[in-house]
Amino acid sequence: MSNIEKKFVPVMITPFNLKAKVDFDAVSRLIDFYLAAGVKGFFANCLSSEMYSITEDERLELTEHIVRYVKGRVPVVATGSFGLTIEDKADFTKRIYNTGVNAVILITGHYANIEDNEDVLLANFSKMLKLTGNIPLGLYECPAPYKRILSAEVFRKLLETDRFVYHKDTSIELENVKAKLAVIPHHNSRFEFYDAHTPNAIHSIRMGAKGMSAIAGNFYPEILVWLCNNANNPQKKQEVEWLQSEISKVDPLIHQAYPLSAKYFLRKRGLPIRTISRAHALELTQEQKATLNGIYDSFLGWCERLDIEPVNVEELMMPPVHLDPPI
Repeated sequence: MSNIEKKFVPVMITPFNLKAKVDFDAVSRLIDFYLAAGVKGFFANCLSSEMYSITEDERLELTEHIVRYVKGRVPVVATGSFGLTIEDKADFTKRIYNTGVNAVILITGHYANIEDNEDVLLANFSKMLKLTGNIPLGLYECPAPYKRILSAEVFRKLLETDRFVYHKDTSIELENVKAKLAVIPHHNSRFEFYDAHTPNAIHSIRMGAKGMSAIAGNFYPEILVWLCNNANNPQKKQEVEWLQSEISKVDPLIHQAYPLSAKYFLRKRGLPIRTISRAHALELTQEQKATLNGIYDSFLGWCERLDIEPVNVEELMMPPVHLDPPI
């Protein structure tokens, strides 16, 4: 894929019903919402999806539902590195790949303990690659079980295997992002680098990142889509930098009580998503709700200033019109 096009790929949340089971109807509506906002892909079964709080069967069933509902309109990736041993991780990777995802994402912290050096990490990745055939893979510096940030040198060695097509970066530090972007082979047009840190957005994109994959997309995906589309537009430079400043200010606030905060925000926007989370047991406080209500008002102001049309959720939720057959 051409690196000229920039993309926003949301890390999907998982709606639950009143029994804390996956609400697949709400998942479908959420997909409709993301697509209406202009996203160019989906990251399913990730930390935002509460992947550590759902069962192995639920991970597979959820991913399969997303792939089936998306119907190839945009690519879908999903985390696959679950299991105690490398063999277990390889087996689950094969199973989740069989759901139809475009690539399976491997969590860097799953391939070495926190005290292990880079040689251990590379050896375990090498074993994993041998056990997974030609399945397209990605890398994810997930904050859990611990955040394993890849050095530029390790990143380069992994890319040289020609097995990786995707990377979700959580370095936060722009110098680390820049160093990794510098080692991506120019001939590898299929490799896509996404920054997870919203305050980095325009800087990472201008340095060559494919786009963004931040939790802010579970609050106001239209904003992140607009930012990705316009980060390199010289005619929008002033507006882009203003918006980057605005979303950077609220970013620490939306992380509080996440993903419950996102579910509250999306419900406020009209989506049928309950404020039920398996990963965050506590309810939102009145103060947290007031903060999110204020961010919602700010979001509407951003849209008005930049002439961004927020997704009409009420229209999106309307049932399809079934016409009577001709007599």
